Amino acid sequence: MTTISRARATLSASLLALVLIAGMAWGATIEPLEIITRSGVHVFEVELAITDDERAKGLMFRRELPAGRGMLFDFKTDQMVAMWMKNTYVSLDMIFIRADGRIAHIAENTAPHSEAIISSRAPVRGVLEVVAGTAKKLGIQPGDKVAHRWFSGR
Repeated sequence: MTTISRARATLSASLLALVLIAGMAWGATIEPLEIITRSGVHVFEVELAITDDERAKGLMFRRELPAGRGMLFDFKTDQMVAMWMKNTYVSLDMIFIRADGRIAHIAENTAPHSEAIISSRAPVRGVLEVVAGTAKKLGIQPGDKVAHRWFSGR
């Protein structure tokens, strides 16, 4: 093996290790999610918050949230939902989604560490949290469609 081949092999192994470590930091359950807007289809990789403990912790204590990533909260059926930003370091856009996959409401640029209640304003099945500014940047609006296995009409 030449020196260049060894360097490439070492670099490849290092990059693979970084990808695996990053994945472990995010948790084991990550799935794709699409939002269909007037400007096109936007794809996200989302961590799932399914259990009461996962929903209660959410993105608390995370110091960053990369673009294109997020957390999807499942409340099983449409219901009024209240969120907050306690112990959350990153400003978020919260996208409230009905069981049919339609976006009901978006709370943009939430304040880190705030204990103010952020209401869904309508019964929703899920909430997608993405980094603040995403909704405006991608033109995501109430009425747009979210495609994920949890929502009907996929």
